[in-house]
Amino acid sequence: MRIMGLDYGERTIGVAVSDALRLTAQGITTIRRSRTELEELEDIIASYEVSEVVLGYPKNMNGTVGPRAQLTEAFAQVLRERFGLPVEFWDERLSTVAAQRSLLEADVSRAKRKKVIDKMAAVVILQGYLDRLQALKRKMTE
Repeated sequence: MRIMGLDYGERTIGVAVSDALRLTAQGITTIRRSRTELEELEDIIASYEVSEVVLGYPKNMNGTVGPRAQLTEAFAQVLRERFGLPVEFWDERLSTVAAQRSLLEADVSRAKRKKVIDKMAAVVILQGYLDRLQALKRKMTE
C-alpha cells in the first residue's frame, strides 16, 4: 500500500504518491481547488491503492499555528471522514522553497515551474515523511 502526500493550498492541491516500498515520492498531479477536488483525490487513492495520507502542515516560521494551519486541520478531518484513511501532518515550512530550488537547479522555465511547483512541494513533504519512516525502521533494527 502506498502513501499519498498533499500540499494543500488556497487554489490548488499538489499530489505525490510513494512507490510500493514506501522509499521514494513521485509527483502525480496538481488539482485545482473546486467542488470536484474530493472526487479527483478519490480516483487517485483508488488507482494507487493509497492506505495513508500525509498532509503538509503550514506552521509559521516561528512554529506557531495560524489560520492556514486551521484550514488544513479541517481539510484533514474531511479526508478522514470521506476516505476512512489515517491522515498525518508533516511540517511543510520551506517545502515550496526546496521545490523551487530543485526546479531552478534543473533549469526549468518560469512558466513550467509555476505549473508544477505545488506537485513538487507535495513530493518534498512526502519524501521527508518517507525518510523519517526509514530512519525509524533502521533504529528499531539496531
